[in-house]
Amino acid sequence: MKIGVIGSGLVGQVLGKAFLTEGYDVMLGTRNIEKVEVAKWKEENPAGHIGTFDETAKFGEIVILAIAGAVAEDAVRLAGIEHFSGKTVIDTTNPIAPEPPVNGVLKYFTDVNESLLEKIQHLLPEAFVVKAFNSVGNALMYKPALKGGTPTMFICGNNADAKHNVTEILDSFGWETEDMGFAEAARAIEPLCILWCIPGFLHNRWMHAFKLLKA
Repeated sequence: MKIGVIGSGLVGQVLGKAFLTEGYDVMLGTRNIEKVEVAKWKEENPAGHIGTFDETAKFGEIVILAIAGAVAEDAVRLAGIEHFSGKTVIDTTNPIAPEPPVNGVLKYFTDVNESLLEKIQHLLPEAFVVKAFNSVGNALMYKPALKGGTPTMFICGNNADAKHNVTEILDSFGWETEDMGFAEAARAIEPLCILWCIPGFLHNRWMHAFKLLKA
């Protein structure tokens, strides 16, 4: 299966390499194919492809949004809304505002009654957007090895088949998956990034993840 990763920052690079490791055909999408870090990723991952946002969205049978939340909607438009039609879209973004954190707490440009996923789904009415990978740092996105056992990735979205696809990916990436329901659940899932970041900002502790314990 072909995977298109929109975004060539650390998250995009890590996920692109992870999908390659799992045997997928991967294109890393970037605004500037001449960037030094993009050339380095290609050198280290020769089986991967490099493309513009629109080339990457066309390429991917599954498309990953791995860009900063503040530019996510612009990136989708650059990639071409028509290129997402009928596809599972994994949304890793968080609506982080440009202001610095206050006592370790990030600010969001959304409120408790909306989410960035819902905005993206509205922009892509013919795509099947699933929230995932937003509540952990890039160092733990693939095969996390933590003392507490297998961590939980919370997902949501409006299409059951798309969430099944994402769950299979998360299984292979070393996560257990908790489906929290429809797109509105992203209003609760996205703020997990704020909680996840607090130990990092206050105590420089970044190697942790969430786990849902059940009776």
